[in-house]
Amino acid sequence: MQTTIVNPMNEMVVKAAPAPVRLQSLAGRKIGLLDISKPGGNLFLDRLETILRERYQVAEVLRVRKPTYTKNAPEQVIEQLRGADAVVEALAD
Repeated sequence: MQTTIVNPMNEMVVKAAPAPVRLQSLAGRKIGLLDISKPGGNLFLDRLETILRERYQVAEVLRVRKPTYTKNAPEQVIEQLRGADAVVEALAD
């Protein structure tokens, strides 16, 4: 009997994308805050929003929430973040 060995690894080579250009300042910017729906994420984002507004003079904060942390964000969630100068994703537990 012949034995076949299968490699379960993904053999596709992934090329790293260049890092985006850093913002020089957050003042006057629009920042997206993505809550992935894990417990405590909203508490973290509440505090972060306060800090962004008070210390960094962020002009606008977009709060968006994924329906569940177990799946990728649906297109309508991603669409709400378009136009933000930067996005912070909240992971918590």
